[in-house]
Amino acid sequence: MKKDIILAGVGGQGIISIASIIGFAALEQGMYLKQSEVHGMSQRGGDVMSNLRISEQEIASDLIPFGQADMIISIEPMESLRYLPYLSQEGWVITNTQPFNNIPNYPDLDKVIAEIVNIPHHIVLDADTAAKETGSPKVANIVILGAASPFLGMTYEKLENAIRHIFGRKGEEVIELNLKALKAGRVFAEKQM
Repeated sequence: MKKDIILAGVGGQGIISIASIIGFAALEQGMYLKQSEVHGMSQRGGDVMSNLRISEQEIASDLIPFGQADMIISIEPMESLRYLPYLSQEGWVITNTQPFNNIPNYPDLDKVIAEIVNIPHHIVLDADTAAKETGSPKVANIVILGAASPFLGMTYEKLENAIRHIFGRKGEEVIELNLKALKAGRVFAEKQM
């Protein structure tokens, strides 16, 4: 099994948390992992992107070539479009429908979403609303991770264990909130497939 994943979003949306959870779960399954991050202007709401490569075999490079990504996981719809040249023909795009309007000339959201749904394999969901329904708008990233979970090639239980590990110091309430968000995303994706 091999997965090349582009994680995309805006500074403060939790891209690094998603990478940590997937990475921990992959290592727990005995897989190899390479990761490269670009933080851009993340302190000011700039784009954040991470290359995450997982494999049962050793990995030579931490960068994903154009046209080779198995998945783009994005917390921001325009950011998912930015990395489409990396997506393979069979690749999946999992993205939030809610924009982070940090620029004055943000493109028309309907056109952005239309571009995404033209991709053969996509899951598009309002992760912000789903996160609020689970108890906190801060877990939209974990809702998106849940929606991506059927395509990651790892067991759902490993992702749950990774959440318990990553958020363990924050207490049981935070762990349960994130597990609930993960499940909400997973249920949404399963209904769309």
